[in-house]
Amino acid sequence: MDLLRANLHKVRIPEPTNRIHKDECCVSFDTPRSEGGLYVDMNSFLAFGRDHVAWNFEKSENPVYLHIVQRRKPDPEEADRPLKKPTLLAIGVEGGFTEQEPEYDVTYEIVVLPEFISLPFPSVDLPEKVRLAVDKVILAESADRKQQLASWVADKKKISAHAMDLQQLDNGVIVPPNGWKCSKCDKTENLWLNLTDGMILCGRKLWDGSGGNNHAVEHYQQTKYPLAVKLGTITADLEGADVYSYPEDDSVEDPLLAHHLSHFGIDFSSLQKTEMTTAERELDHNTNYDWNRLQESGKDAEPLYGPGYTGLVNLGNSCYMASVMQVMFSTHPFISRYFEKQSLKAAFAISQADPTLDLNMQMTKLAHGMLSGKYSAPTQEGQEGIRPRMFKSVIAASHPEFSSMRQQDALDFYLHIIDKVDQANPGDHQLNPFTGFKFIIEERVQCPSGKVSYNKSSDYMLSLSIPLHEATNKEQLEAFHEKKAAMDLDGKEVSNEEIVRPRVPLEACLASFSGEEEVPDFYSTALNSKTTAIKTAGFKTFPDYLVLQMRKFVMEAGWVPKKLDVYIDVPDIIDISHMRSKGVQPGEELLPEAACGNKAEPARPVASEDIVSQLASMGFNYFHCQKAAINTSNTGVEEAMNWLLSHMDDPDIDDPISQDPTSAEDTVDEASVQTLVSFGFQEDVARMALKASGGNIERATDWVFNHPEASSSASADSSTSNVKDDDQHIPDGSGRYKLMAFVSHMGTSTHCGHYVAHVLKDGRWVIFNDSKVAASVDLPKDMGYLYFFQRI
Repeated sequence: MDLLRANLHKVRIPEPTNRIHKDECCVSFDTPRSEGGLYVDMNSFLAFGRDHVAWNFEKSENPVYLHIVQRRKPDPEEADRPLKKPTLLAIGVEGGFTEQEPEYDVTYEIVVLPEFISLPFPSVDLPEKVRLAVDKVILAESADRKQQLASWVADKKKISAHAMDLQQLDNGVIVPPNGWKCSKCDKTENLWLNLTDGMILCGRKLWDGSGGNNHAVEHYQQTKYPLAVKLGTITADLEGADVYSYPEDDSVEDPLLAHHLSHFGIDFSSLQKTEMTTAERELDHNTNYDWNRLQESGKDAEPLYGPGYTGLVNLGNSCYMASVMQVMFSTHPFISRYFEKQSLKAAFAISQADPTLDLNMQMTKLAHGMLSGKYSAPTQEGQEGIRPRMFKSVIAASHPEFSSMRQQDALDFYLHIIDKVDQANPGDHQLNPFTGFKFIIEERVQCPSGKVSYNKSSDYMLSLSIPLHEATNKEQLEAFHEKKAAMDLDGKEVSNEEIVRPRVPLEACLASFSGEEEVPDFYSTALNSKTTAIKTAGFKTFPDYLVLQMRKFVMEAGWVPKKLDVYIDVPDIIDISHMRSKGVQPGEELLPEAACGNKAEPARPVASEDIVSQLASMGFNYFHCQKAAINTSNTGVEEAMNWLLSHMDDPDIDDPISQDPTSAEDTVDEASVQTLVSFGFQEDVARMALKASGGNIERATDWVFNHPEASSSASADSSTSNVKDDDQHIPDGSGRYKLMAFVSHMGTSTHCGHYVAHVLKDGRWVIFNDSKVAASVDLPKDMGYLYFFQRI
C-alpha cells in the first residue's frame, strides 16, 4: 500500500474525453479473457497483456495498473435457446448472423509494477483517488466500444414518417437516366428529385458559395412536398440511395423507394421480379448453390489451427478486410516485414505515444496475431480467432467508407492499404512490402504513318475485362437459354442447379488486355490530322506478385450496375512472358515530340465539326459550340451540350480558345479526379469523364462505362508517364506465375454480400471465411474476383 501511495501522482482520474482501452491489449490480441488477463495503465489508460505490460512500464515509467480478468461461467442455460432467424445479410450486427455470447465473471485488482504487487479491488483501504479513478475506468465506455457505436450510429437511418403514404402526382413526368439539370437554373450537380411531383432541383448552397442554389429546399417550402432523392446515388441497391426528408430535416430510409421511383419511369430491372428488399434478396442468396459453393458449405472440411491459420472475427461487414489481409500475410514481403524482422517489442518501442494509432504497430500486431499461432488453438466452438478492431480503426482513419460498418469493395481496400503503407514508409522501398507488387505497363500506339509512340505507367494490379464471346461452353449456353425461355412461357422457374453460366478462360481475359485495339480520333503529328491508330499494351516489368481483378461489374441501360454471372477458368500456372513489351525496336520511328506532350509546341485543340454543326443547328453560338466540343474532348453532342448549358454565363465564354490542350484539364476538380482513380479508372480517363460530365462524379462514372474506347484514346493521346525517377526499384523477372490465393465475392455489388479468401498454404488450399479456417474440399477457383499470383 505504501508503494501505491508513493506513486499516486502517476494515477489520473479519467476525463470524459479520454480514450480508455480496457477490451484488448494495444500490442497483442490479449483480452481480459486471456490467461494473464489485461492491465490498464492508470495514467495513459492504454491496456496491455501480461507478457507486454512490463514493456510499457519501461517506456512510460507508469507503475499503477488496473488488472481485469474475465472467466467464463460454466454451461449457461441460454446455450440451448434457438438463435433468431437473420433478416440482414451481415455478420455481427443487429438483424444479421450472430453467435451466442457466453457469460463471464469479472474480477479486478490493483497491480503495481515492476514487482507486480497486487492489491484487492474494491477495498476501502485504497486511496480515494485510486478508488475514484478505477470506478470511472470500469464504468466508462471503452475506446473500442465508442468506435463501434460511432460507426453504427452514423450509418443508421430512420424510416421516414412520410414514406408509407407519400402522395405522388400523376403529371406524366418521366425522368431520363442522364443529362439532368436543375429546373430553375443551369446546375448539373447536386441535383435532387422530388418524389411527389418529379421536379429536379439543385441542393443547398454551402457556406463557401459552392453547392446548389437552394432550389430544392425552396420548392419544399412552397409546396410542402416532403421527400427527395439525390440523383446519382441511386443504384440497384436502393438502400444506398440518399433520401432526404425536409420536414424531418435528415437523411431517411424510404422502404417504398423502388415504387416511388418507378412512378417517374426509373426502371430497375433487377427489382421487377420480386417484392423482397435488397437485404432479403441478398440473404436469399445464402441458400443458393453458388453461395454455398463459395463458402464450401455442407462440406466435411477439416478445421485448421496453428501459425498462419488464425481466423479474423467479422466486426460487422468486415469480410472484405479479412479476406485481403489473409492473403497479404500469406506473402513473403508481409511476413518478413511485420513478423520475421520486427518483434512486437521493437514495434512498440518506436511507436508513437498512443500505439493504437500507429500503423506500423498495428500491422505488426496483426501479423503476430495471425502468424504466431497463439490465437488459433482449438476451442469448444472451433477457433476463437482475433478481432482486428485497432487495425481497422487506424487503417480506416478519416476514410468515410472504411471507417463505417458498411460492406466495401475488397479491391478498394487493397488499393487503400497500398496508399497507407506507402505513406508510412515514404521513399523506403526496402521497408514497403508492396514493392514486390508493383509493375510497369508500356503502351505502344502506331498511326497509319507507321510511326509509333510509347507510354509507361506503374500500377499494383491489372484490371481485366471479361470477353463473354470467348466462352468455351457456347453450345450449352444456347441450349440453356432455349430451355429457360420455354420454362418462362410456362411460368416455371429454373433451379439453381440447372443454371448454365458462361465459362471464359483467363487466357482470353489476358489476351483482351494485350491484344490490338483501335484508337479512334488519335491526333497524329506525323499526319497533322486525326486518324485511327492501333494500340497494344504489355508489361515492361513483371512483379514478384501479380494481382488480377476480374471486371465482373458493368453498367446496364438505365444506369443500373450489373454483375456478370460468369465463371473464369484459371490454371494453377500461367506464363505471360509473351506479354512483355519490347520497347522501341530497331527501325521504328517515333512520332514527333508534340504528340508526346512537348509543351513547347503544343498541338492546337481541334473541335469536331460534326458536333459543332449539330449544336449550331440548335441555335447556339458557333464559337461557343467549338469551345464546348474542345472542353469535352469531342466525346459527343450530349456531353458538349451539357458543358455549354453549364458555362453559357461564364465571364470567359467569349475568350479566345486556348492553344494549350491541357488547359481544360486544369479546371477539373482534383478531388473528383482522385475519387474516380480510387474506383480503378485511369487518371487521364477520369479527367476526360469529368470534363464531359461537367465535373459530376456519378455522371462521370456512367460516362466511362458508356465510352469504353476512352481508355484507349486517353492512354494513346497522353505520352506522359507516371513512372517516377524513384520507381527504378520496381522488381522484374520471369513471367511465369503460380496461383497462390484468390478472393471471391457473392452479391449483386461489391458493396454488399460476402467475401471469402482461399490461400495455397503448405501445399494445400485453405479457406479463410472470417474466423473459420479449414482445408478446402471443393475449391471454387472459377469464382474469383481478385486473383493473386506468385512468380516461380
